[in-house]
Amino acid sequence: MTPIRHNHSDGDAVLDAARDCVLAVGVRRTTLTDVARRAGVSRMTLYRRWPDVRTLVGDLMTREWIAVAQGALPQADDSAPTRDRLVDGLTAGAQAFRAHPLFRKIIDVDPELLLPYLLDRRGATQDALLGLITTAVEEGQADGSIRRDHAVRQARSLLLVVQGFTLSLRTMTDDSEPDLTAAAFQQELRTVLERMLAP
Repeated sequence: MTPIRHNHSDGDAVLDAARDCVLAVGVRRTTLTDVARRAGVSRMTLYRRWPDVRTLVGDLMTREWIAVAQGALPQADDSAPTRDRLVDGLTAGAQAFRAHPLFRKIIDVDPELLLPYLLDRRGATQDALLGLITTAVEEGQADGSIRRDHAVRQARSLLLVVQGFTLSLRTMTDDSEPDLTAAAFQQELRTVLERMLAP
């Protein structure tokens, strides 16, 4: 597998190397030594910033997931109503997360890594996503396309719904039934989000 390089800084080179290692063998079988070797840096360079693989993978997930979200969520210069752009972005984002190679590897091999962020506390990625969604909700309230309510609560509710459709979708789909495919649920997510946000 060809390593994906985002830029030339040491931090990004390390995260790129960690991504390659996790995609190859999963989180549990990845070591800091493997990452250092692949990144071309010393182990001490890694240990100064990341005391263990979980911390390193946490930063990797944050980088990857925020990039997915920023690519999917609405841009302020778009002429469409904010609600349309937000719904489009959230549904596209859920689909992009499910298709992301790192996400798929973690779900398939190391799903327990995600449990703390679902059951106990929010992570940096969730806080970043909430910031993006809250800003969009406030813009939608200002242009009249989103109902006026507590914007932070609305954003958190949206994220709860999208997380469910992202993380648990395959437990609900049935490809032998046309109305229960992933595509059908993707349309259902759009309907749910539209109704949550409509004035």
